[in-house]
Amino acid sequence: MLNKILSLTRPSAMLSLIAGAALVAALASPSAHAAELLGVKLDDTTKVGGKELVLSGHGVRMKAVFKVYVLGVYLTKKETTQAAVLANTGPKRFVLNFQRELSGEEFGAAFLSGINKNLDKDEKSKLVNPLLKLGDMFERIGGLKKGDLVVCDWVPGTGTTMTLNGKHIMDTITEPLFYNAVLRIWYGDKPADGALKNALLGIEAPSVN
Repeated sequence: MLNKILSLTRPSAMLSLIAGAALVAALASPSAHAAELLGVKLDDTTKVGGKELVLSGHGVRMKAVFKVYVLGVYLTKKETTQAAVLANTGPKRFVLNFQRELSGEEFGAAFLSGINKNLDKDEKSKLVNPLLKLGDMFERIGGLKKGDLVVCDWVPGTGTTMTLNGKHIMDTITEPLFYNAVLRIWYGDKPADGALKNALLGIEAPSVN
């Protein structure tokens, strides 16, 4: 026993113990960021409506050869199917970090087109007023530039809110169907970008090419 204690006082043994302890601590403490795409760091967790959410999926929206934005979707737990994502009834968040300049008109046209492609007639009739609000918002914000950050939250009992670089840009929309209608732009049966949908669901690695 004495020999074992003495052996631990040797410099090489002490250094090994310190290095091992540091490694254990590093593995036990999760990184503040779960993912990084195109230099954009996405937190592994966030809080919405007082509840902790996890990064369920992330990827890059590509249009032709252009990188449009980095997308991160936060849910109460990581989901790997379209049905599970849309059935999740808890708070939700998605973040868009833009990688190129867009006019408000371009951004709005793409959003509204993605929503309309994935709604049936009855759903569209329920969302007339929310979609009008969304269209008005796109007209007001003007252009978007690289590095701009859009954050859109759903809080049960409150509704959908949206910010641009931390400033509210849209009146709260209380219709529960609305937030999922927006998520269907990426998760719907007719997604804006099939590779992005697969990345969000963990089917394939996010594309950065």
